[in-house]
Amino acid sequence: MNRIRPGALIRACRPRQWTKNLLVFAAPLFSFRLDNWSVWSDAFVAMVCFCLISSSIYLLNDVLDVKSDREHSFKRFRPIASGMVSIEQALLTSMLTSVVSLTMASFISLKLSGLILTYALIQVGYCLRFKHEPLLDLFCIASGFLLRAMAGDVYLSPWFLLTISLLALFLAVEKRKAELRVFQEKGVRTRLVLARYSFPLLFRLESLLSTSAFMSYALWAAGPSLNGASTSWMLLTLPFVLVGIFRYQLLSDPEESDRRSLMYPNRSSENPEEILLGDRGIRFTLLGWLLVTILAGVFA
Repeated sequence: MNRIRPGALIRACRPRQWTKNLLVFAAPLFSFRLDNWSVWSDAFVAMVCFCLISSSIYLLNDVLDVKSDREHSFKRFRPIASGMVSIEQALLTSMLTSVVSLTMASFISLKLSGLILTYALIQVGYCLRFKHEPLLDLFCIASGFLLRAMAGDVYLSPWFLLTISLLALFLAVEKRKAELRVFQEKGVRTRLVLARYSFPLLFRLESLLSTSAFMSYALWAAGPSLNGASTSWMLLTLPFVLVGIFRYQLLSDPEESDRRSLMYPNRSSENPEEILLGDRGIRFTLLGWLLVTILAGVFA
């Protein structure tokens, strides 16, 4: 076995993508039970469990995709593709993190253990087979976000869960758009499923999902009368959601991507976490949405 490089191994776990796991805090946040520390502590453990299990899947996926990643413009610099982390080290770490995640979840609740196990099974299926099946690959990606939202152990409105699912599908479509663009421009096909997609199809899906997600969120924000949020003050957050969707679509537009590619080569909809962490407009929109949400809870 090659010499272990801790820094490279940590990077292979993709800690920048752990931001997705903050979604587990949605349930306690929107219940406005800010003083119930047991709920928040359980949500924190759930987030750690999802960080570990998702890193386990990322390691497995990068091992399976190592050949195609070496042909990609920036994926070839990933620790496994570049050879800084060996396949043996990656697989061993993947097994260890998955065991630790499931063990931690078992101490919290049977529900959390079931969610973590379901997430793992779906994502392993995605890595081995489902990512090669058009449309099914999108639903596998979206399922991870839905399971995270359900891990908060507080009741969430079906409207909100539907919104999470639709927005996750929207992000998955945007990711496929960026990958298809790279494939058509550079001839590098990192996914076999890209041969089954076209821009007209992805544009239609994008339009349907963005519209549906916004309408679903609006119905949730309307308040208890529609089995939505606990307060109708959440309607004040609608502009931030709309601006966020518009901003993301702007950044994923091919012409805009070309203009920004020289300054930010890794910041594309192929890597949603890079947009979330790197784009100032998205960060300000999220901050504004969070502040208004907290104020809505205060006045609820």
